[in-house]
Amino acid sequence: MKGYINVCLVGLLLFGSCQQNGTGSAIDRKTVVERHNVTNNSMDTLASLTVGNGTFAYTVDATGMQTFADKYVNGVSLGTQSEWGWNSFDNDRDYTFDETLKSYDFNNEGRDAKYSIQHKVSGTREQQATEYFRVNPHRLQLGNVGLELHLASGELAGVQDIQNIEQTLDLWTGLIHSKFSLEGQPVEVYTAAGQAADQAAVQVSSPLIAKGRLKVFIRYPFPSGKFLDDAAFYGNTDEHSTKLIVNSQESGVISHKLSGTTYFTGLHFSNGQLSEQDKHYFVYTPDPELETFDFSFAFNTGNNFELAPIDYESTRKQSTTAWTEFWQSGAAVDFDGSTDPRAHELERRVVLSQYLTRVQCGGSNPPQETGLTFNSWYGKPHTEMHWWHGVHFALWGRAEIMEKSLDYYFRTFDKAKALAERQGYKGVRWIKMSDNEGNESPSSVAAFLIWQQPHVIYMSELAYRDHKDKSVLAKYKDIVFATAEFMADYAYYDKEKDRYNLGLGVIPAQEVFPAAKTRNPTYELAYWDWALRTAQSWKERLGEPRVATWDSVINKLAELPVQDDVYLATETATDSYTFPKWMTDHPSVLGALGMVPESPKLDKVIMKNTLETVWEKWSWGNTWGWDFPMTAMNAARLNMPERALDALFMDIQTNTYLKNGHNYQDGRLRLYLPGNGGLLTAVAMMLEGWDTSSGDLPGFPKDGTWKIKKEGFSKMP
Repeated sequence: MKGYINVCLVGLLLFGSCQQNGTGSAIDRKTVVERHNVTNNSMDTLASLTVGNGTFAYTVDATGMQTFADKYVNGVSLGTQSEWGWNSFDNDRDYTFDETLKSYDFNNEGRDAKYSIQHKVSGTREQQATEYFRVNPHRLQLGNVGLELHLASGELAGVQDIQNIEQTLDLWTGLIHSKFSLEGQPVEVYTAAGQAADQAAVQVSSPLIAKGRLKVFIRYPFPSGKFLDDAAFYGNTDEHSTKLIVNSQESGVISHKLSGTTYFTGLHFSNGQLSEQDKHYFVYTPDPELETFDFSFAFNTGNNFELAPIDYESTRKQSTTAWTEFWQSGAAVDFDGSTDPRAHELERRVVLSQYLTRVQCGGSNPPQETGLTFNSWYGKPHTEMHWWHGVHFALWGRAEIMEKSLDYYFRTFDKAKALAERQGYKGVRWIKMSDNEGNESPSSVAAFLIWQQPHVIYMSELAYRDHKDKSVLAKYKDIVFATAEFMADYAYYDKEKDRYNLGLGVIPAQEVFPAAKTRNPTYELAYWDWALRTAQSWKERLGEPRVATWDSVINKLAELPVQDDVYLATETATDSYTFPKWMTDHPSVLGALGMVPESPKLDKVIMKNTLETVWEKWSWGNTWGWDFPMTAMNAARLNMPERALDALFMDIQTNTYLKNGHNYQDGRLRLYLPGNGGLLTAVAMMLEGWDTSSGDLPGFPKDGTWKIKKEGFSKMP
């Protein structure tokens, strides 16, 4: 990215433009972005909008604030979340993590490998310990901040009372402008998120202020302790405490104490009064002489808000500057002028996915799959999804955002090493489901997944390709080599067949297969091979000798399982395409070419047969949002660009992109950011290509229906 920007600057000085696309004209980025601004004219619970900065997000309804959070619990919930906001319930029964462990020896080698699983017998101490460590720690909803609107009768207004809604998210600036009326009285709200702190601000104008009918509330929900936390659980009021500890005419500080954490909310506002109205419910009443007021709110682990902007205008400037810089950095694509009817929708999805991932996935950890909106899996990151969350940033010329999230691996290295040692392996085994500090969460699926293991090698390689500097090798080498050390040691040597196997004891990315009966899944074999070869190339780049044991595994790793000229999902599932259950969940066999670069072990003719078989027979209604870009990447590498586009636009519910750009899955997961990240990855690959591709725009048809301008992309490995 940096190199491309420098070239642009020189080009601007010499020629007045910077060109890096097939059509020979620079992209008007502002026009491309703004033609996909989101507008709302109703209280649509699936169309809520978010402002944020990558480590903090604030999601609002059509009033521009979280006025009706309880009405959005089954939509895109009105969450306020940060990267640091976590809590744990009291461990009253002194559960220990060891109580979640169970020993396995899948290959009868005398191994006492302890896995943290979900004990199934209800009421036992082991099952209760499992539940405790799955729930704790959990990510917090920091608080609801909304408008308290009153009817002329004095009653609180409901959703049905909000009329004449006109709301716009200006993507270029990250600002939301909302207008509506209540009993014929206009209300106008501007919403912005600060970029230097976990803070947002609004500016509100209305005749209702003078009538005492428009106020702002701050309400603190309690963590639900459930798989999902929709930011509107107001029970258990006696199990947490809130206190107004600073109160003046223009500022206030509220402390919120829970069983496992205490944090603070700093408030700055136009002249008015802040008061506690009920337990965990505070209200700002603006001076009735005001026609317009500002209200800013920041969250912090300490009572220190000196750095937070104190008004809307300063917050607006921060947002505008940061978002303009974002859109002007990195890559861009313009599909305007294409006659393929899907072009405009693809561009919309691409623009909105960039916005959403920059807002919700820009921290120093792998994000949770629902970002900073609402909890899924108790708010915990899943490292196997990190590839889908992070790779696109590097391909779109913003590798620094991806690299920020790699901090997680440095911070959790010792715990990953302890996990490997607990199971008798060398190196580090990356924890699939954890909190930000690498504390493992019990799971009878996550404990046996391995496809997260090579991700950090892949992303470290992308960082090196971006910088092309040995300092990157020095920075990440310990992580890359310890990761590879586990991978080589994990591969089980089969003396009878003189080969190394993956499994028994593995659940593939396609999670329908039982660990105790599964060996050599195709995708994992291909990824293992590529990652170990890449780790060896790092040794050579650093002038270090290759590791002999890694080469032994590379040279004798089991072949990709084939039957009837089609790759099987796993070697042990010879009925891969006849047994219905095996044709649900992720068709990850396709990831062996697409996500994973072409391997010496792979036959592209057989993979093409596999794609055709999967396309025809798969239960596509039982898939996830990233399966469609994964399929598109497979088709692109097989020189099937029309099929790649068909995959991106498959008419399946889990491939739905809502008005706000979120990838809808079902009533449980109303947003799913791996789908957005996967889309961006696939499109970047189809535009710029991969190491072994040739020609321009290799993933798009050459039939004249696509008119494409592109600039700033990096090739995929």
